[in-house]
Amino acid sequence: MTDQPLAEKRIAVLLAPRGTEEVEFTDPKAAVEDAGASVDVVGAETGEVETVTNDLEPGETFAVETTFAEVSPGDYDGLVVPGGAVGADELRADEDAVDLVRGFVEAGVPVGVICHGPWVLVEADAVAGRTLTSYHSIRTDVRNAGGEWVDETVVTDDGLVTSRNPDDLPAFCDAVVEAFAGERT
Repeated sequence: MTDQPLAEKRIAVLLAPRGTEEVEFTDPKAAVEDAGASVDVVGAETGEVETVTNDLEPGETFAVETTFAEVSPGDYDGLVVPGGAVGADELRADEDAVDLVRGFVEAGVPVGVICHGPWVLVEADAVAGRTLTSYHSIRTDVRNAGGEWVDETVVTDDGLVTSRNPDDLPAFCDAVVEAFAGERT
């Protein structure tokens, strides 16, 4: 594998209107950019959005470049859905965000989701029959949606890459880059 396995790949990274865990946004974004990908930050509306640290403290501000409604899974080679309890809740309450995530999964485009992010997968009806992990407090949501929840650092299931929390970011970022570098299912 080259040192730029995502050269000429285009990746979407979601950013909620508020409450996205900063490191769960910045680390995967940097990992795919470092691997050569072009990245679009996608949100409910364009403009500046403040992230959070440890779900409670204000984080840095980042620009949303395009909206959920303006993009489609066919435009991209991968999608990252960061967590943050409030951010993931905001995303799962946004019909356009849920439709976009559902579209990526249905199209077989690889999707990386961390921490509370699987709430969006649950809302998109995208976990039934899959094995995944998440922040431990939402394991019942995953199971109730028909998924098999496991307590592992990173889980890859047919193009869906999931991790539990920021401590898992090194393994998550490696697995996401690997998934995005592969062929679509």
